[in-house]
Amino acid sequence: MFTEKELSEAQALVARQMSATPAHDWPLLAQALGTDVVVKHENHAPTGAFKVRGGITFIDWLKRAHPEMRGVVTATRGNHGQSQARAAVAAGLEAHIVVPHGNSVEKNAAMRAYGANLIEHGDDFDTARELAMEMAETQPLYPVPPFHKELVRGVSTYGYELFSEHPDLDVVYVPIGCGSGICGTIAARDALGARARIVGVVSEHAQTAKLSVESGAMVETDSARTFADGMAVRVPVAAALEIYSEGADHIGTVTEEEIAEAIRLYFRATHNLAEGAGAAPLALAMKEKEQNAGLKVGVILSGGNIDTAWFSTVLQGQVPPV
Repeated sequence: MFTEKELSEAQALVARQMSATPAHDWPLLAQALGTDVVVKHENHAPTGAFKVRGGITFIDWLKRAHPEMRGVVTATRGNHGQSQARAAVAAGLEAHIVVPHGNSVEKNAAMRAYGANLIEHGDDFDTARELAMEMAETQPLYPVPPFHKELVRGVSTYGYELFSEHPDLDVVYVPIGCGSGICGTIAARDALGARARIVGVVSEHAQTAKLSVESGAMVETDSARTFADGMAVRVPVAAALEIYSEGADHIGTVTEEEIAEAIRLYFRATHNLAEGAGAAPLALAMKEKEQNAGLKVGVILSGGNIDTAWFSTVLQGQVPPV
């Protein structure tokens, strides 16, 4: 997708607004997985998630490519919306963010705090996205899709940091929602000539990415009801599917219970917060630990924005209702 030079330039742009996130090896996680493991802490990024990187590069591109636009409009379950609101408002643009009803209370509050005009519509992300695209047709607002070259170029910088620091990783686990994260990881690996296998992770209740790869065609699901809201997608993004269907080693599923246990493990072993999608890579790495014996494993802790009530439920050994 990108040359090393293109990613280096993106890294320089992102570095103006945020520091590189840490990549730590935690001994208690190594004990749990039975092998070397490195956590890429995107939960330490501004907004608490990896998406902030794509907002930086996308808004920089938009200001240059479409100076006539008054602002942006997009749909989100939270982290993408925070990223766009943060970058757009800082650049003097409006940010109109559409979320489904019942969205994370605390992610909604964060988006408003970054200056977003928040609109609640529909029962899931894909319905919210339909309204966002309709708004762009009648107002001078640029419709930010869930997947765009400039979003992915920004997101790729976490992979660029990770593989620059740990070029000897054997396998890296990445959650899949609309696909920018896994595609960015694949792009960084390929640009830097790293050897790691990239493994995608989906919830058993939101398997559109896995089903689409297995069938070789777009497969929409009837619902995507998971508390791992960053993976709660019913409709795959064709451009992303084309990349991860070729670039990923395989895609695995995790249950709601396995995600909750991974959140608890992160807290016990590292005292870091992980939201559902952020913990899913660790959950699958735990399931596949026997086949990873003796390997150096990377897991992307993509975000830590979990609502207080949900986290409390998880710490009590339960699964948040959705």
